Amino acid sequence: MKLGILLLSTTPPERLAELAALCEELGFDEVWLAEDYFFYGGFTAAASVLAATSHVRVGLGIMSCVARHPAAAAMEIASLDRAFPGRFLPGVGHGVPAWVRQMGLTPKSPMRALTEAVTGIRTALTSHEPFTVEGEYFTFRDVVLFHPPATEVPLYLGVIGAKGCELAGRIADGNVLSVLAPTEYVSWARSLGEKGMRDAGRSGTFALPTYVLTSVDPDRDRARAAVRESLAFYLQAVGPTPLTGSIGINDTVSELIDAGGYQALLDGMPEDWVDVLAVSGTPDEAADRIRAYWAAGADSVILSPQPPDGTEAQLRLIAAEVLPRLGR
Repeated sequence: MKLGILLLSTTPPERLAELAALCEELGFDEVWLAEDYFFYGGFTAAASVLAATSHVRVGLGIMSCVARHPAAAAMEIASLDRAFPGRFLPGVGHGVPAWVRQMGLTPKSPMRALTEAVTGIRTALTSHEPFTVEGEYFTFRDVVLFHPPATEVPLYLGVIGAKGCELAGRIADGNVLSVLAPTEYVSWARSLGEKGMRDAGRSGTFALPTYVLTSVDPDRDRARAAVRESLAFYLQAVGPTPLTGSIGINDTVSELIDAGGYQALLDGMPEDWVDVLAVSGTPDEAADRIRAYWAAGADSVILSPQPPDGTEAQLRLIAAEVLPRLGR
């Protein structure tokens, strides 16, 4: 059962190495990065964080499958694995539709494009001979990496719907779950991923790193107020999804968005949404909620700090007050 930290895309690139080193020093297992367009670059950020740390695993969740050719993505992945063996965890997904549209890269069949990208990346990482594939979206002609990876690199998807969750089990080694995933959704996504593995005749374990909006404070109300603002922002941005559908609140989410968007969500959000969509409150409450995510099937709980007093202060507070309660 792992515990990690997500360094948000709003983090200035020049601070990533410093914060990642602090995460490692404080005892977290993983540091995750988000390639949100157009903030910091995912592979550049990962290289910076890997170089600043010695043993934490560094995840990239997620890069859009259409933003780079899969052969170029495989080259970047292999290079990082050669330099930092066994520590890089790349994730691939569709990408936020609005950002993909900005680049004029929206595929007619997103699932087909994602499948071709991930299978192409895996083939490039594992093939020692040139291979040729003529796909609907991506073409490989006599592609072979001069510097193949030093280890077997796990590939994660970052998908939400039922078909995507099953696809993750068929072609990937795990699924990076977005913020707003309650424990009910985590269990559902795990069952679908494992079904996909069985249907594809694959063996092994299926990883489920799960991002969770987090705010911890001895003052319970202060912590919950901080995370409540983030919940309203994300709920307004993504609307009803299978994440919130898993706990039956999609109709209410739609009604609040229609009634006034962010402000209506902030003012009208039931208190129990904070309980089920975040890790929030006192250190004891935070530790209990993390345990609940582990029990639901999240092998890595990736905390996304939404602190009232700055990221570094929140990291130190979680390390000092929550990690000991988890026996770490």
